[in-house]
Amino acid sequence: MISFEYAVIAGATVHFVKLPVLVKSATFPLKMASIYRIKALIKKIEPNVLHAHYVTNYGLFGALCNFEPFVITAWGSDVLVVPESRLISMIKKHIAITCDAKHVKEAIERLGVHPEKIKLIYFGVDTRKFSLGQKNEMLKAKLGTYKSPTVISLRNLEPIYDVESLIKSAPSVLKEIPETKFVIAGKGSEDKKLKELAKSLGVSKSIKFVGFIRNDELPSYLNATDVYVSTSLSDAGIAASTAEAMACGLPVVITDTADNRKWVEHGINGFLVPVKDPKSLAEKIIYLLRNEDVRKRFGKINREIIEERNNYYKEMEKMEDIYKELIRSHEK
Repeated sequence: MISFEYAVIAGATVHFVKLPVLVKSATFPLKMASIYRIKALIKKIEPNVLHAHYVTNYGLFGALCNFEPFVITAWGSDVLVVPESRLISMIKKHIAITCDAKHVKEAIERLGVHPEKIKLIYFGVDTRKFSLGQKNEMLKAKLGTYKSPTVISLRNLEPIYDVESLIKSAPSVLKEIPETKFVIAGKGSEDKKLKELAKSLGVSKSIKFVGFIRNDELPSYLNATDVYVSTSLSDAGIAASTAEAMACGLPVVITDTADNRKWVEHGINGFLVPVKDPKSLAEKIIYLLRNEDVRKRFGKINREIIEERNNYYKEMEKMEDIYKELIRSHEK
């Protein structure tokens, strides 16, 4: 792993390309100046395949290394938002391109990339780690949600995830089910604003902001709650946190954006609500909290969907097959 961000990953050697601490606006040119260091690392490592994630970040630096075979993975906004002129020449020449959503695949095709070069590979959920479990009563006690119906959000506190709408839905939910608790995880630029909003609406005592949760702790949090909510304004494929909640057998209420309809059938395994619609969101949360049998039915279906269609182990087998085929083709 070669990264501009420090990380420790079990089973992997991470080469941290450290940048001088400067203002954020200077980061990109500093990264560009690091190309020679990255090339030197690649020469030393002698990989069989170079795989870069996010087209307009690591994808760009990977492309500039002129190494083959090269795989590039699009994450969503890097092909949906960035002007086309910056992408076409970068993407077209590469041997394999992967993404995790059909509408992202279609966007890449519109950039002039041949459909056969684009593979749909979901990031997948570790279904061994994220699974149905007993309610974590100790964690509920710690969170102050013991014996309370609990709603959880795992999206970061940034404008794109619109956690504001969830907080605005809280007064309506609490009017009908006063004992409801909301657990809001994640960090971001709107942290202070959202806490002030909760205070101004008089719902602070019912909302627990828990900050960043480590991935290995997420299953415990999900198994300590009753309903998962995602109010995101945009996603590529299914959000990782939504898929993880589904794998843990939770019913979900998510916004009707991107590929969400391909994963959640309204009224069958969850609910889809319009973006920025706290009223609709509150109605669906109330319905699920009042109907335990529906929650269990939705959750059972969700677990089956993730096992079948978004299983990390199955998806990574597909990715490994791509690597093997690229290596065989390159050696010819």
